[in-house]
Amino acid sequence: MKTIIFAGGLGSRISEESHLKPKPMIEIGGKPILWHIMKIYMAQGFNEFIICLGYKGYIIKEYFNNYFLHNSNITLDISNNNLEIHNSEVEDFSVTLVETGLHTKTAGRLRKVREYVREEDFMLTYGDGLADVDLKALVDFHRRSRCLATVTSIQPSGKFGVIESNEDGLVTEFIEKPKSNSTWINGGFFVMNCGVFNHFPEEADDIMLEEEPMRNLVENNKLATYRHYGFWKCMDILRDKVELEKLWETKAPWRIW
Repeated sequence: MKTIIFAGGLGSRISEESHLKPKPMIEIGGKPILWHIMKIYMAQGFNEFIICLGYKGYIIKEYFNNYFLHNSNITLDISNNNLEIHNSEVEDFSVTLVETGLHTKTAGRLRKVREYVREEDFMLTYGDGLADVDLKALVDFHRRSRCLATVTSIQPSGKFGVIESNEDGLVTEFIEKPKSNSTWINGGFFVMNCGVFNHFPEEADDIMLEEEPMRNLVENNKLATYRHYGFWKCMDILRDKVELEKLWETKAPWRIW
């Protein structure tokens, strides 16, 4: 089963770094967050990727084109331009890189890579979210649901600490950024059947996947959700990158390889 990754957005909310590179190429622990996402999938048996390029897509192309060289020990004989590879530490990735347009929105990007999805089911995620999702359980859930698409939902942490107190003003509980008990949001990590494209408009370049296509699926009872109770974190702003870096230095929950 192939995995499609959205990697073409401008990443304007983290412009401190995205003015130099695509957001998925911003590094966590010396590796692009895109690499971390792909490792999550590969660790669970999914190693075929289709990456939707857009903003500064050439940087992603160059990264994978030189991936083997950058992850190998080499000897260069400058006099005759010979290169000897001693050993390499490379992943078993199969990567298809597709230019999907600079300003194309997510529904349009997905439609532009349809020809590369030859199987009935495929996976899809964003190029800025990390999680310890059980992907095989997600796929099994999707197939049991008999829906055209399944989206992983997560409970976001609050922005502020919560204080519980009694009538006398004595604090009974203090919870730093608790998870919501009622709200579930889109966490990415989709599984889809090719039939979802029947719910796309003919011209989809200016349409978000999360808008008209998803609403159409909901109205036709074709969208299911898989609830994930574990770790999930999106790198939306610079503070998120800093938090992910700290996690990587200690015990990164998404590091399942």
